[in-house]
Amino acid sequence: MERAEYAILAVVALATVGIGVLTTPEPLPTFLVESTREFLTTTAAMAWITWWALVVGFAIAGGVEAWTSSEAVSDLLEGHGPREIGYASLFGFASSSCSYSAIATAKNLFKKGGSAAATLGAFMFASTNLVIEIGAVIWLLLGWQFLLADIVGGFTLIGLMAVGFVYLVPDEVVERARENVRDEGTETVRDPVCGMEVDPGEADHSVEHDGRTYYFCSQSCKESFDPEAANTTVREKATSLSGWKELADKQWKEWGMLWDEIAIGFVFAGLVAGFIPEQVWMSVFSGPTFGLPVYVFWTAVLGAGIGVATFVCSVGNVPFGAVLFSNGLPFGSVLSYIYADLIVPPIVDAYREYYGTTFAALLSGMIFVSAVVTGVLMHFLFLGAGLIPDPASVQVAEVGIELNYKLVLNVLATLLFLVLYWLHRQDAVDETGQRGEHAHTAD
Repeated sequence: MERAEYAILAVVALATVGIGVLTTPEPLPTFLVESTREFLTTTAAMAWITWWALVVGFAIAGGVEAWTSSEAVSDLLEGHGPREIGYASLFGFASSSCSYSAIATAKNLFKKGGSAAATLGAFMFASTNLVIEIGAVIWLLLGWQFLLADIVGGFTLIGLMAVGFVYLVPDEVVERARENVRDEGTETVRDPVCGMEVDPGEADHSVEHDGRTYYFCSQSCKESFDPEAANTTVREKATSLSGWKELADKQWKEWGMLWDEIAIGFVFAGLVAGFIPEQVWMSVFSGPTFGLPVYVFWTAVLGAGIGVATFVCSVGNVPFGAVLFSNGLPFGSVLSYIYADLIVPPIVDAYREYYGTTFAALLSGMIFVSAVVTGVLMHFLFLGAGLIPDPASVQVAEVGIELNYKLVLNVLATLLFLVLYWLHRQDAVDETGQRGEHAHTAD
């Protein structure tokens, strides 16, 4: 995240505390002490509950990226039919990443000829909202019903985006956006490790091998590159030390992209749970005064608006969503909040830079409307099926270390995390040693 975004989040955090101070009926010293305690316990509880799932989720995502090939993906996404949308969703799921990385990859797939429906609809959404990590955290903090709704709703939203691109957005607008991307004036090459597009003129990391230059988006990708292993099978990679080192590098890169947003999500969830008095929530979510459909609709709009305003993306949205649900935001409206992570202001600004103002406005508006409509549809679908959980089941403020499955899973996850970190660092040390050895020989 950029420094300006951290500054905005700091202002939002202070405003949250300020709302509590101005609205609490308790004596101020008592309120501050109790709210701080609840803030800390809520943040710690969420971290404790989800730690093992995050570690395992990132490890699985790292394995998928490290051990499978993503060559010629844009060739599979040129149309907007079920086949192309399915491929885009599958590749997005396998390309687990933060929202900023997802929009950059989607831009490059679109630039190379992928359809808007497949790249900017299916791939971009799936790579942030249908990935392993966010599914695991949704299941642990909100329940399996929310996980099921996230998946069903995710494909519904992708379908709505595809319909919008095919039937509502004129072809000339789409092609003008593609030309805007191509007019950036730089030819890019593919990072052979992570698949990201890299500008050779600006790349800081490269390797010469057999007369060919390979360019990388980061030092970690360069360190994990092994040209001899290009044709290695998944089974060979999964049973070799080099394959696990590659997995370790991949998962560590995912941590590097998302750790701050995950931490911010926990902190904001704790702040809201601790410092916003119950009467404030009761006044906002007062119930379906004008009927349930109207109530669910306007709270879905509110949820999507909160998703835009919080600046937090991907996995980091879920803890805050759990607090919103436990305090009265309806089931479907929480989904609308989670789905709106691709239209936070910095990402909308990136859309404008990539595609031009008109297409950026259309894309952002389509995502917002699709998030709201999908949330409303999922609410009534799951209400009709009797699958909406009780908000009281989300006990986000309770934390305790007991000898139970959570302790066992967290201990095992910590061991896995340390092993993968050691493999990542060992690979870096090996590469450093090799460079030093080569330099010594040259002297």
